[in-house]
Amino acid sequence: MRWLVGYGGLTLDGHPIQERSTVFVVDDDPSVLRSLVRMFQLEGYTVESFAHPRPMLERVPGERPGCVVMDLRMPELNGLELQEELRRAGWKQPIIFISGHGDVPAAVKAMKAGAVDFLPKPFSPAELLAAVARAVAQDRAVMAADGEREALRTRFSSLSPREWQVCQRVAQGLLNKQIAAELGTAEQTVRLQRGRVMEKLAVDSVAELVRLMERLDA
Repeated sequence: MRWLVGYGGLTLDGHPIQERSTVFVVDDDPSVLRSLVRMFQLEGYTVESFAHPRPMLERVPGERPGCVVMDLRMPELNGLELQEELRRAGWKQPIIFISGHGDVPAAVKAMKAGAVDFLPKPFSPAELLAAVARAVAQDRAVMAADGEREALRTRFSSLSPREWQVCQRVAQGLLNKQIAAELGTAEQTVRLQRGRVMEKLAVDSVAELVRLMERLDA
């Protein structure tokens, strides 16, 4: 593989994109594998390399943000088959394919199955590093969104079943007396339950509550 000199670290929002990020590299060509590992390490990434697809499938899916860089043509399992097996095993990291034998049908199939990029060899380090930076940024964003939704689910889980019913109707814009009529309870009771909902969810207005529920359903 022909590498170009002069590549440097990429950043996102002023912070190193490599920070606490892992690049998983799968390639059965020892020289290519060594080159990729060395390049990513120099860029500050944590790197895990695999000369064969099977050992990667035995690994627990990565928990830190990162991506997978893999060759298309490999023994036993080709890249497309490994992509499918990784998804079945619970891997969520974005996948970048590299290949000296890639063709349009393979690229289309890879992208439809969720790959974020397909780079035909030869490619420059800058091209691959840019693809990896985009993939890691995407994974960070997905993990952040997942974390936010999990935190929201925890907050909403603190509501009792009746408080949840009140919460839904408050978000729909119903007045306390309308909620009381729907739930067959006293307006004063609804007022108290509404207050507990706002307190538990740490919101001060109906508009905030609506936005919170929209983020929960996003």
